[in-house]
Amino acid sequence: MTAATHSTLFPQVPQDADAVLDGLDPEQREVATALHGPVCVLAGAGTGKTRAITHRIAYGVRAGILQPSSVLAVTFTNRAAGEMRGRLRQLGAGGVQARTFHSAALRQLQYFWPKAVGGDLPRLLDRKAQLVADAAARCRIRLERTELRDVTAEIEWAKVTQTVPADYPAAVAKAQRDAPRAPAETGQIYAMYEQLKRERDVLDFEDVLLLTVGILQDRNDIAEQVRRQYQHFVVDEYQDVSPLQQRLLDLWLGDRDTLCVVGDASQTIYSFTGATPDYLLDFRTRHPHATVVKLVRDYRSTPQVVHLANGLLAQARGRAADHRLELVSQRDPGPEPVYTAYGDEPTEAEGTARRIRDLIVAGVPAGEIAVLYRVNAQSEIYEQALADAGVPYQLRGAERFFERQEVREAGAALRSAARFGGNDALLDDVVDLPSQVRAVLSTKGWTTEPPAGSGATRDRWESLAALVRLAEDLARARPDATLAHLVAELDERAAAQHAPTVQGVTLASLHAAKGLEWDAVFVVGLTEGTLPITYAKTDEQIEEERRLLYVGVTRARRHLSLSWALSRSPGGRPNREPSRFLKGLRPGTTAPAARTATTAGHAERGGPAGTGPRRARGPVRCRVCGTTLTASGEMKLMRCEDCPSEMDEGVYERLIDWRARQARLLGQPDYCVFTEKTLMAIAETVPSTDGELAAIPGVGIRKLNRFGTDVLAICAGRQLAADDGDD
Repeated sequence: MTAATHSTLFPQVPQDADAVLDGLDPEQREVATALHGPVCVLAGAGTGKTRAITHRIAYGVRAGILQPSSVLAVTFTNRAAGEMRGRLRQLGAGGVQARTFHSAALRQLQYFWPKAVGGDLPRLLDRKAQLVADAAARCRIRLERTELRDVTAEIEWAKVTQTVPADYPAAVAKAQRDAPRAPAETGQIYAMYEQLKRERDVLDFEDVLLLTVGILQDRNDIAEQVRRQYQHFVVDEYQDVSPLQQRLLDLWLGDRDTLCVVGDASQTIYSFTGATPDYLLDFRTRHPHATVVKLVRDYRSTPQVVHLANGLLAQARGRAADHRLELVSQRDPGPEPVYTAYGDEPTEAEGTARRIRDLIVAGVPAGEIAVLYRVNAQSEIYEQALADAGVPYQLRGAERFFERQEVREAGAALRSAARFGGNDALLDDVVDLPSQVRAVLSTKGWTTEPPAGSGATRDRWESLAALVRLAEDLARARPDATLAHLVAELDERAAAQHAPTVQGVTLASLHAAKGLEWDAVFVVGLTEGTLPITYAKTDEQIEEERRLLYVGVTRARRHLSLSWALSRSPGGRPNREPSRFLKGLRPGTTAPAARTATTAGHAERGGPAGTGPRRARGPVRCRVCGTTLTASGEMKLMRCEDCPSEMDEGVYERLIDWRARQARLLGQPDYCVFTEKTLMAIAETVPSTDGELAAIPGVGIRKLNRFGTDVLAICAGRQLAADDGDD
């Protein structure tokens, strides 16, 4: 090994404190030397924040101002904590603790539990899903597999926001969350889950923080012991702290202000988990004498990429946008970002794969290229396109499409239906392939309308919807295609994508890409309804979608491509709109006027042109007695179950008969057209206009466009133009 190679693999430890500061830019140096009092570092993407804070700690240690054992550096992932420890060792500050919030709290809990509580610390659950399932069963509530994951996530959100079971329904309404189950039911499961934990003497991940907070609050002697140990705190990614984590940090600090926080409100993309940028944005209010340093020199991306990122945030609205950082690239110029409109999704995937192959031929390593998308279900078409192009790839943060549980289950169901052929009662009177596939997958959770909100249920639906679209595409290309042909196609695709890859193009969701970077980034699927996603309804949710695109853009060092498809499949109507976030950025467009979620247009908010925007989401109140409603069925009816109903029985019966005919035509269960609660709400309100019908929960824009004419005719007592409905 040469001396040069040795120095690259094993960097030389700086000789003294001043040498630690070598190579820092003026703002990074200001961070490194600000060792007293509260410090707030506002650090944009690619500005070297980890370098700044690790040099700050190392400089303090090497100058004798900080004792290594008295410093606790906190971040959010084990990977980030490990990277921080490695850098500190290279700088001669190896004794500093760098941990996640949970890791630091668990160490303290294990140490102090015998003294504070007595006995051994209860066993820590690896996964809480089984216990949540047991709690639901104890409550006599049946949860599907995806519902189980979503309810588990809701319990986690409630705990990190310090919401007790009794307060959960009100907290959901206040936060305008799309709950996977009726809030009252989730609150009931949550309460039983906590009871079962006590009965079985186990703790979950969130309990580690909650119990540490409880001990530090109740035992001042223990709190003082912790404060004597740790006297200086550094918190990275401070925009992602939850209320519970902030409470723990406050208890660690006590009445001291020896705290340095680092963050960027423009990279807040995890609010659905309880993270909030408020603590970062309010830091100077809580600490009026804080030293504030802004890092805006971008060492990652070219001026062309940075210009686009700045332009994206310039159109943002809200509190985080008011504190955005204007980045200044420190790199040599590179190619302009490429904007590409494709005719359909397969063409977009194939075009992306070709451009990636060209980059690899030109010398860009496959491992330095990424394809980023909004939801994991989008990966399948890119997996296929890259496999067809002979380009190796690897998925990050998600299973390969054909390895997902719901896809395997759907494949088994389709294979079984193909074996039985026309003898399957499920497929009676269903002739064409797409309708057969819809009928089979409806038993696995597919519906004509996507479920509300995000989470595992939505992810499962997206995967099944991808299979429905594949059937539609196959039938279009081959009108005589059968279920057997579809199963063969699925097997062929799965086999082509199971080849092991080690070094390849990264396929990842925008959320999974946070904290990473590549030489070339392709952000795909940038259409209205995908980014921003359809279930982003409030102003805050829309702005978080914009920040998600900002995170994707700032992952690129040199090459950046943004693309969208005008239709879903070949030959489809080219009626899709590029993401509103691209207006004013791509050539030939102008920046939009200030928009809010309630004026963003009927395609996103529901309600056709001329009907006006739908109301902003908020607490739903009974239209009879005024009580706040929490059960999903009651919210659809817009009244309490036991409040008097003024339902028009004749309208209701006609709606029931009409729904049955529609369901037979579509080859789907009745509820896929409208649920009974929605029909009851329609029969109670008897709408006379599109706007009145659109205001009823359960009637989205697609159902309004598809069924609205018939429903309004029934409500008006008119004879339908055709009794067999509209397909």
